[in-house]
Amino acid sequence: MLTSLHSTSLGPKVPTYSPINMNQLTKEGEQLLSDISTRYQISRESALHMLIAVNNGGSTMAQFSIPEFGSGQWMRGGMTMVGDLFNNQLKANVNNLCEELAAALNNRQIFEKPPVGSGGGQNWWPAGLSQPSSTGGQNNSRYAVFPNEHRLVVEIDGQVSVYDTLNHMISGVSQQQGSSNTMTFSSQFGSFSTLDLPLIDGPGGKVPAQSTPEQPAPPMAENSDIYESIRKLGQLRDDGILTEEEFQSKKSEMLSRI
Repeated sequence: MLTSLHSTSLGPKVPTYSPINMNQLTKEGEQLLSDISTRYQISRESALHMLIAVNNGGSTMAQFSIPEFGSGQWMRGGMTMVGDLFNNQLKANVNNLCEELAAALNNRQIFEKPPVGSGGGQNWWPAGLSQPSSTGGQNNSRYAVFPNEHRLVVEIDGQVSVYDTLNHMISGVSQQQGSSNTMTFSSQFGSFSTLDLPLIDGPGGKVPAQSTPEQPAPPMAENSDIYESIRKLGQLRDDGILTEEEFQSKKSEMLSRI
């Protein structure tokens, strides 16, 4: 199912973020986990999992799987989904918890700052880019969209790649292609993957950006529409409006779209 950039569809996998060492949390962060664990009656490990999920979702979304809540997803200001679909109290607890964690991440120093020159932090994308219009993450990947620079930055398994978005105005993420290490997005032209974009920098090496990128073709018509159009052309031929040569030419052109 196609989702907007402010949410991520649930798939067969659940987030598997690597645990954060205790020395990466500030004292304020440790106090937050302790407080969250007590008030929401969840384990410290589960509280940490939820904190990481919200952090990796840019404080606007999260995917989680813990014994106390089950598997689900949260979207700030939007839908909260849990395995027990009709448990409204559970949904409210998850929403309140994630909202609280997001506010803490935005206003307090929860994680220790990385050493100078070591990279990391919330701004995980390369230097020189402006603030992204949207970010998100799931499983072992995350992304950031920079419409001003026509760039898409994707990190998978700790490896960062930068892509030229060409004429795409990215509006959503449809799914993660875990087996091929690509991510699939949507724009005004339909769905596309990172394999369809020029690679500017990343594990695959540097590829020059296209100076005059071609606009992707709009989606083809449904097969049934093409067959109907061919039948109408046949009628025009039978009525003498089209010649046999014109009919065959148009027919071949339409069949090539299937």
